[in-house]
Amino acid sequence: MADADPAHGLEHVQRVVRNACLIARKLVNSSSCAGTREVDVEVLLPAAWCHDCVYVPKNSAQRSEASRLAADRAVVVLTDIGYPAVKFPAIAHAIEAHSFSAQIPCRSLEAQVLQDADRLEALGAIGLARCLMTGGSMGQRLYHPEDPFPTAREPRDDQQSVDHFFAKLLKLPSTMQTDAGKQIASERAGYLVAFLEQLAKEIGVPIQLPSEFRGLQNGALG
Repeated sequence: MADADPAHGLEHVQRVVRNACLIARKLVNSSSCAGTREVDVEVLLPAAWCHDCVYVPKNSAQRSEASRLAADRAVVVLTDIGYPAVKFPAIAHAIEAHSFSAQIPCRSLEAQVLQDADRLEALGAIGLARCLMTGGSMGQRLYHPEDPFPTAREPRDDQQSVDHFFAKLLKLPSTMQTDAGKQIASERAGYLVAFLEQLAKEIGVPIQLPSEFRGLQNGALG
């Protein structure tokens, strides 16, 4: 954690834990079916706290391995403090599956909740701030000078921060695993769209969102 970039520090972890608890509570409150399994907090909470305990830079060739490395490290840490070993496989899976780049399918409710909780960090005001913070730290331009909102080219989010909205951020609501996560994500994605629309006004360039994102303009999926 000490070597993490500013967007992946302790405050990020604390917010992911908060997001995970928020989603878990919403799932419990919305459940109307007898016998519906509740989230195992003895799996979810340590997984949330440890999900980024190994940091791999975003531009590293090993980025997709970060969650697996974090899962291994989490088991070592939890073993050292005497945490019940019976929970380790579920904790490790939740950590491994949370990562966008790892593309590991979620096999448990706890993994779904943690994945949603982490992805919410890329949306809304926090997501906007983290995107620009990370882009700045990597020396990226804010936007492409000739095509700010990539319409005639493929997004290059390794070069322009605004391109990251189109390459990844605005796609996140459709990837959410839980109903609670989808609701929160669509609201926060609407904030990102509002930012892009305001940016378009200020730089004097019209914006036409791709059809897959147009439903986000009102904070809801189409």
